Amino acid sequence: MFKRAQYKELELRLREQRSKIQVISGPRQVGKSTMVKQVLQETSIAYMLVSADDVNHSDTGWISEVWDTARARMKMTSAQEYLLVIDEIHKIDNWSEAVKKEWDKDTFYDVNLKVVILGSSRLLLKDGLTESLAGRYELIRMPHWSFGEMREAFNMDVDQYIFFGGYPGGAMFIHNERRWRKYIKDSIVAPAIEKDVLRTKVVYKPALMKQLFELGCAYSGEELSLNKMLGQLQDVGNVTTLAGYLTTLDESRLLCGLKKYASDSARKYNSVPKLMVYNTALFSVQGALSFGKAYTTPSLWGRWVESAVGAHLLNQADEYDYRLYYWRMKSNEVDFVIEHNRQCIAIEVKSGRRTMNNGLVRFQEQFHPVRSFVVGSGGVPIEEFLMWDIGKLIDNFEN
Repeated sequence: MFKRAQYKELELRLREQRSKIQVISGPRQVGKSTMVKQVLQETSIAYMLVSADDVNHSDTGWISEVWDTARARMKMTSAQEYLLVIDEIHKIDNWSEAVKKEWDKDTFYDVNLKVVILGSSRLLLKDGLTESLAGRYELIRMPHWSFGEMREAFNMDVDQYIFFGGYPGGAMFIHNERRWRKYIKDSIVAPAIEKDVLRTKVVYKPALMKQLFELGCAYSGEELSLNKMLGQLQDVGNVTTLAGYLTTLDESRLLCGLKKYASDSARKYNSVPKLMVYNTALFSVQGALSFGKAYTTPSLWGRWVESAVGAHLLNQADEYDYRLYYWRMKSNEVDFVIEHNRQCIAIEVKSGRRTMNNGLVRFQEQFHPVRSFVVGSGGVPIEEFLMWDIGKLIDNFEN
């Protein structure tokens, strides 16, 4: 079975002395539970795996019960160390307080009980971590699957990946597009919005949130002001509400509103957002075009190519601690700008959507990026770029 890079990361951390709770974080259907089970199959540490999936959300005491059970099993087997893995932990109310209490108890009494927690909702997991567990955990981030992973695991070619995206569960259905669309909508989009996003305290208008998500995915790769978005949405709202919902979708790693690159923060945050999906499947499923139609229409296919490049950059931003922007000055534009440690890299995507403009030249004159290059025709081949580890590009800023 294919193993993602995070498999090795978790395996190595579990070999270390007990220090931090290991938290597996990522959007839905990227293989978090599968990866943890792969590690458990190979580890020599005795373990206990439990899930809060069927536990009443108000039963906070359940966490203490399973923790005590793990301690008892460790003691009865005279184990020097033990591992407790709790899946779907975000489904328990105030779970972070219970975890903090039990973890601190073990720390005080020198109980060598290592802990891994994970959940299907990245957003709800994040909220709990920031509330109570500061300083007590390490994150292992699992982003959407890259082209390299989908190619190795499912033999996808680059054009299939650009259209069908990086959801491993949908790979088996790509030759039956009707079935594939149903899977993406029913098994990924619906739970992500209804069970994750709409359970957060910031969502007061569920219908508006759903409409924003669908509209934003459909406009991936396009600049669209919040006022124009409001004009196309049926539910009543305001710009502030919409901006908050877009931030929530970004935190859920579904849809992002890239800000315009500028020399000062005020201009960045007041700019018109450029919408970008984290997984091109979310873009494809919102339209009626088939893979064959999209691929053979250059003026349309360019949007998929740009969205695939954007998704590739977005999914590595957390891991390598950089920010992603776009830039435009009148008719000149740069599709993506990576900013790290006050330095930047400019990237222009060249495809059938439009001819080259003078954006890279104008951007170089104004901001002096450490690198600027084209992805696509006449530049780095799209297939090659989607295999790049952006961290290596960042590490070589000064070379």
